[in-house]
Amino acid sequence: MSDPSSATQVLLELRGPVALLTLNRPQALNSFTREMHHDLWRALDQVEADPQVRALVITGAGRGFCAGADLAAFDFTPGPGLIERADPGPIIEQAFNPTVRRLQALRMPTIAAVNGVAAGAGASLAMTCDIAIATESASFIQAFSKIGLIPDAGGTWFLPQRLGLARAMALAMTGDKLPARQAREWGLIWDVAEGEPQACVEAALALAQRLATMPTRALVATRQMLRDSASRSLDQQLDAERDVQSGLGRTHDYFEGVGAFLEKRAPRFKGE
Repeated sequence: MSDPSSATQVLLELRGPVALLTLNRPQALNSFTREMHHDLWRALDQVEADPQVRALVITGAGRGFCAGADLAAFDFTPGPGLIERADPGPIIEQAFNPTVRRLQALRMPTIAAVNGVAAGAGASLAMTCDIAIATESASFIQAFSKIGLIPDAGGTWFLPQRLGLARAMALAMTGDKLPARQAREWGLIWDVAEGEPQACVEAALALAQRLATMPTRALVATRQMLRDSASRSLDQQLDAERDVQSGLGRTHDYFEGVGAFLEKRAPRFKGE
């Protein structure tokens, strides 16, 4: 188990085959700075370099999951260059978009343990993970319209995929709070953990431990196929399924899974 340092804005703890990443700016509801993105990338580098790690959980320190971008990090000082200094485009291009792409390409399944409010890009971060489990008191807020912006960090892509256009449109335009239980009913998240906020972390870790014993490459390929299906025709998806199945048919876990089935025993997957 690693020894988390309070100096970093992202804590990493290894629990056997599961990595737990904790966004660590509780005083600012874990809102993102550029440094926090870089800390996250370094933690992901460490996770991906460890062959023993086969599942990842992301949560937040304190009472919030993530409040999106830290607006205090923008320079709104009146004077020359104000528009350029306050432009959100560069941090989206240089920080948020790389984070989303990195998580979507991770070599292992990811679970968001939403322990409190997930606002703005924080809600997008939860949706970027493969599975999300929230505490009962958590909520999801598309806060962008309140400051004259649009959902980012993939929000305009994830929302209609998860919720359909009508619900996505209303949430994005109104900025209304979506409570955890309603988020589950609408399909934004997988489950709600009852009890204390930390219960969602324990539930996510338990699920991650389960996923870590499964065929990791197949799980990641499933993520990719489901994500890409929205941009393909049925014929294209059928061809893609054929090709991916053929590739997975050459893996250790495929032969182990079939062998275990035929021998009526529990499989021993290696994630390869």
